[in-house]
Formats: sequence, C-alpha cells, structure tokens
Amino acid sequence: MTTSAQPDAAQPVPAAMHTITPHLVCEGAAAAMAYYQQAFNAVETMRLPGPDGKIMHASMRIGDSTIMLVDDFPEHGSMGPKALKGSPVTLHLYVADVDAAYAQAIAAGGEAKMPPQDMFWGDRYGMLVDPFGHYWAIATHQRDLSTEEIMRAMAQQGPGGCG
Repeated sequence: MTTSAQPDAAQPVPAAMHTITPHLVCEGAAAAMAYYQQAFNAVETMRLPGPDGKIMHASMRIGDSTIMLVDDFPEHGSMGPKALKGSPVTLHLYVADVDAAYAQAIAAGGEAKMPPQDMFWGDRYGMLVDPFGHYWAIATHQRDLSTEEIMRAMAQQGPGGCG
C-alpha cells in the first residue's frame, strides 16, 4: 500500500491574515470593491462570483489588513447597512496622512461626516460614510499619551466634544 505525503498542517490563522477580519455585507459588492480601490488604495486578493453577478465572497487588502466582502442576500438574512438603515460598526483606518486619505475617500464618493481634526487622544481623526452605508474613521496617530493624559485632555474639552 502506498501512502501519499501529508501536506503541512494548515495554520489556524491563514498567512497574511489577522485574528479579526471585518466581513462587510454590501448592496453591490463589486461597486463597493471599486470604491475601496479608489478611496483607500485597496487591492483585490480574491473574488468568487455567484448567481446573477453577485459576489459570494471576496477579499481586499488595505494597508496591512484584509477585509472580506459579500453581496447582500436578504432572502438568507444577509443584509448590508442600506437595508438595515445604518450600521452600529465603524471601521478604523490608520494612515500616514489622514487629510489626504480623507480627501481621496470623499472624492471617490464618500459622504463627509467629520473632517479631520486633532483629537484629545493624540490622533488626527475624521469620519465618513462610504456609498454602501459603512462608516469609516480615518486617523493619523500624532502623539503617544497615557490614559491619564487622555482623561485630563477629555475633561478640559468639556462634555460632548470630539475635537
């Protein structure tokens, strides 16, 4: 009896992945992928087309991180932010130049929610909503602060302020 060589055991976390990976449901995943390429310089790494041109699964890299995407399939309970009338989730993206990245994402079709500004926790930070209803926070870290320093800065800012 012959035996074939056993392949190396698969790693529990695949190479080039992190232990948590956002998996976005989008009404129009192909269009979302095109937006992410324009807005965030995303690179497509995989696309599995399904029936009627919908995407069954796709992945993209933004910086050193992967996001997964799929088209919405309401008949199976898979709905994106548009169908749900919003999302409680914000994707946080660190970049070298928040002002340039924010402008690029808005020019690609994102909706401005808060232009970049210096924040009490040490980041320059802005927020937008992509055309598919997903919220994005874009930031450049400027200063390393202790928790105590952040709390003092937050207290000096007063209630309800973000910038």
